[in-house]
Amino acid sequence: MEIAGFKTQSSGFGPDETIKRLAAAIEARGMTVFARIDHAAAAHRAGLTLWPTAVILFGDPHMGTPLMQVARTVAIDLPLRAMIWRDPSGATWLSYNDPKWIFERHGLDPNADPARALREALIASVQEAVGALQPE
Repeated sequence: MEIAGFKTQSSGFGPDETIKRLAAAIEARGMTVFARIDHAAAAHRAGLTLWPTAVILFGDPHMGTPLMQVARTVAIDLPLRAMIWRDPSGATWLSYNDPKWIFERHGLDPNADPARALREALIASVQEAVGALQPE
């Protein structure tokens, strides 16, 4: 299944380790982790089951605010978010909305700063989190 602007990469680590690695990579680049949402834990509390599924919301006001000043609508897609999940086979995945797609959707130039800087920081953080040796 292909979803426009949606990227998914396999992780060489389990969900918990991938989340820890992603948060560390995000913070190492000066961005802030604003929230962690554990959907599987919420399902469990409701008496339901769900394979491990968590979302991290993160960003940097120095990068996001100038984008919102140009196109206020981009605020619906900021802060950025990444989903870490395990499938029934036991594989761990990290998915995110491609910032290039987000920025183009709101009429922003994805190659201009700070859009480019935010995209590069996200991609580098994802690569570190999943243990990839080369960028996508």
